[in-house]
Formats: sequence, C-alpha cells, structure tokens
Amino acid sequence: MPSHLAWPFFEDRHPAWAEKVDAWARDNLAHVDHHDTDAACRDLVKRLGRDGLLKVTAPGEGNEKMDVRTLALARETLASHDGLADFAFAMQGLGAGPVSLFGNEAQRAEWLSRTRAGDAIAAFALSEPASGSDVANIATTARRDGSDYVLDGEKTWISNGGIADLYTVFARTGEAPGSRGLTAFIVSGDNPGLSVAERIPVIAPHPLARIRFSNCRVPASAMIGKPGEGFKIAMATLDVFRTTVGAAALGFARRALAETLKRASKRELFGAPMSELQMVQGHLADMALEVDAAALLIYRAAWTKDMGAARVTREAAMAKLYATEAAQRVIDSAVQLHGGVGVVSGHPVETLYREIRALRIYEGASDVQKIVIARSVLSDAAR
Repeated sequence: MPSHLAWPFFEDRHPAWAEKVDAWARDNLAHVDHHDTDAACRDLVKRLGRDGLLKVTAPGEGNEKMDVRTLALARETLASHDGLADFAFAMQGLGAGPVSLFGNEAQRAEWLSRTRAGDAIAAFALSEPASGSDVANIATTARRDGSDYVLDGEKTWISNGGIADLYTVFARTGEAPGSRGLTAFIVSGDNPGLSVAERIPVIAPHPLARIRFSNCRVPASAMIGKPGEGFKIAMATLDVFRTTVGAAALGFARRALAETLKRASKRELFGAPMSELQMVQGHLADMALEVDAAALLIYRAAWTKDMGAARVTREAAMAKLYATEAAQRVIDSAVQLHGGVGVVSGHPVETLYREIRALRIYEGASDVQKIVIARSVLSDAAR
C-alpha cells in the first residue's frame, strides 16, 4: 500500500478503492489508442462504467454524497497510468456534477444512471471565447419562450465537445447583472440547436471543441436549480472537482518520480549509477518533497469537503495551484534527468511533459487561483 494511504485523511475503504483502481488500470490501460481520441474516450467511458468505477462520480445507489477523497484517489491513480483515462473518468464527474449536486429527482433519474454506467458521456460547458476565468462575463443567453428556454451563443475549450450526450450549460437569463444573472441548463447532445463550430487540437490530445447554440430550444424542466443560481452551481461544482485536478497532477508527478528513480538506478555515469551522484540525489529529494507537499494539500482539501464544509474554495484553490505547479517542476526535472531519452516522442516522461501543461490552465488558471487565495486571506484578516 502506498505510504500516503495510511495518512489520517483516509478511512479504511479508501486504500481498498485505490488498489481496485490501480488493478483495473493495469488490466485495461496498457494499449489505449491515443491516435483516435474520440473512439478512445468512448471506449474508456464504456469500460469504466462496465466495471463500476464511475459509480463514485455521482451520488445514488448507496453513494449518498460525493466523496472527494474517493474521486481524488481515482484521478491520482488513473493519471499515473494514462492521462486520457483520467480525463474520461473526470469528465463523467464534472459534466454531470451540477445534476448530481443540484438536479431535481427527475433530472437525476434521467441522466445519472446513464453517466454512471458509461452509457452517456458528459460535458461541462462554462468557458466562452471572452469569458474563461471571468465567469461573470458569460455572454451566452437563455431567453424564456413559453414553456421553453432558447439558448444562443458559443462555448469554447469544452472537453468532450462533439462526443457528449449530456452538456451542462451555463447561460445568462438576466435576473441581475454579472454573476447573479446566470442559470444552468441540461442540453442533450442531439439537440438540433447545438453544433460543433470547431474541434480544437492540443498538445496532449483529447476531445475538445468550440460549440455553438443557435435557437437551441430546451424545456423549462431542463433548468438545474432556480433562475439566477448558475454561478453558485458552477462554483460549488468546481469546489469539488478543482481539488481532483490537483490529484491528477499528483498522479502525473508520481509517475515522473517513479520513472526517474528507475532511470537513476540503472543508468551509469562516470563508472557508477546516476543515483550515487549528489546532484542527482538533490533533484530526487526536491521531486519527492514536491510530491508529498502536493498530496498533503490535496487530501486536506478533499477531507475538509467530505467532513461537511459548505465551501472549500481556498483549500481547493491551494491544492490545485500547488499540485499543478509542483507537478510541472517534477516532470521537468524528470525530463532533464532522462537526458535525450526524455524528449523522445512517446516516452513516458515526454508524454507527461505534454499532459501536465494544460492542468495549470483549466478549471481556473494558476494566477486566478492566487487571486482566489489572496481574497480569502484578506477577507479573514479584515474580520
């Protein structure tokens, strides 16, 4: 059992869960085809659902509340094996998260059994061309028309864009200015008013798109929560899943450290293993320190939320910020210590180098997390 699973953040069920996910990954992720990411993601979601791993992404059937530690352990473990598998798992949780946390009984009954089983792929449609981290600046509109709402506008950087069956969409209904005038809606992937405007290729490929809503009609029953609650719903959902982004980064960092320890033990320089060189030992010590520090922040945030905290905005921001930045440093060191091999396309540390970069941007860029943290500590000081 990995040593961090003995920390007091965890209950007896958590180590067993981590071992289950690790065993599944070893059996299922050795030959993922990253050349066709749409097909790979569909297959991964189907297999994750078939084998019960997606049950933890939404409450229900004995899983009465979202357990953030369970989600984080899954992402850490999957990411250490394959970044696309982590992505497929995470988006089932994030995309359906507003329905899980705020949906009514009918919405949960219609969608969550499908996302948990891997029969429906989920997406979270928040970012726009002019409003990434500035959620209050969302321009997509939803106007009431009889018993329906009609959505018009664009979303971008939408993970699972183009392959999702369920889109959770945030649009401006105008109850108040800024963030107080946003509302969340469920939009089915086959809605004729929804189209893919552009597929977006990135350095670590996964399904990503700019999507367009043009006279996209949904029934009023597709609204999640109440009018004007969209910002609250989005932030509460990110409170849960932002911590798990840090966990994915931790998984990448752990894999980079493991690959580097293996390399340093086997590679000889100047008549001795690399691992005997003091400068190499210094790098390894720094990497190990970064990994443990990140893990402590991640599982503090997850534990705090699981213990009933209404919001963990600061804790989640700290976990996401530190873990992603630390993982970038760890992986960069891993590439450096591998030498030329570390930049060969397809080598594990080269793959990790491409995988980690986006995590410092999505679900709140690092500089935005610093603003969140600073505002929180300033508010505490003022009180």
